[in-house]
Amino acid sequence: MTRPEVGSACISVCEVTADTCKGCGRQMEEIAAWPAADDGARLSILMQAAQRLARQTPRPWPRQVRDSLGNELVVPAPPQRIVSLVPSQTELLYALGVGERVVGVTKFCVHPAQARGNRRSVGGTKNPKLDRIQALEPDLVLANREENRAEDVDAIAAHAPVYVTEVNTVNQALGMIRAVGFTLGAEVAAARLATDIQSALGDLPRLSDLRCAYLIWRKPWMAAGGDTFINDLMQRLGLHNVFASHPRYPQIDAAELIAAAPDVLLLSSEPYPFKPAHAAELAALLPKTLMVPVDGEMFSWPGSRLLAAARYFRQLLPRLADPAGAVT
Repeated sequence: MTRPEVGSACISVCEVTADTCKGCGRQMEEIAAWPAADDGARLSILMQAAQRLARQTPRPWPRQVRDSLGNELVVPAPPQRIVSLVPSQTELLYALGVGERVVGVTKFCVHPAQARGNRRSVGGTKNPKLDRIQALEPDLVLANREENRAEDVDAIAAHAPVYVTEVNTVNQALGMIRAVGFTLGAEVAAARLATDIQSALGDLPRLSDLRCAYLIWRKPWMAAGGDTFINDLMQRLGLHNVFASHPRYPQIDAAELIAAAPDVLLLSSEPYPFKPAHAAELAALLPKTLMVPVDGEMFSWPGSRLLAAARYFRQLLPRLADPAGAVT
């Protein structure tokens, strides 16, 4: 059974380029969140956009693109020598079918397994080796505002085109996937992937505002704050982040943890690898709080890993539900 067309004045004639409709100028995340549309209609909009992209003649080259910092790049042809400074986006490149074009990755780019292979390591996300990147002669470098330092990005941009992403919400992640796909000439694969992710996350059950904290570091304790991708995912799952009023990743002392009194404390596997001993340490402070170790990649990799994340969350959410049954 096929989904019906969405009743919209422009849905049959709009032209989607990267993550923006050229007719109305709205980004796809805006269209997907159209106030007058219910969840089914929003999903239909995204699916129809993917179908139109699949039917369209590929957009001509060169292509003019704009990254998340507002920098405009002219891409003369599909990039063939790509350096990725972002582990989640390295994985995305392979999901989009352009992994063979990757010539350099960071030491943290562990997915997929073949990503390291004979690709040259260019160092870490916070300390890339600029000489190695320059020697690879990339025609595109993928960076991220949170993962990479501005001074490194500026230094690299003096020798190669750099496309910088910024993702703080799931909707921004979907837009990023489409935008990166368009920049690489893989817009059809990107549209399909974004639609699959939207559908998978939309089908998840939702908890009833369970009070949670998500810790990312120890000594000092650090948590995910309100303006983060992690927080947006938590909200979608029905998890109330008790530190949502804090920006980014605040330091939290023991007194603040006790005062927040979360029902559940999520202990991430990265960037700090929490162990059972750390859970016991926290349980002494919060004896009534459920301690749950979680896969940090599933909560913080805003790319193709979101498909695996949806399956992971489907298994995780029942474990977090209270005895009365918080899953709805």
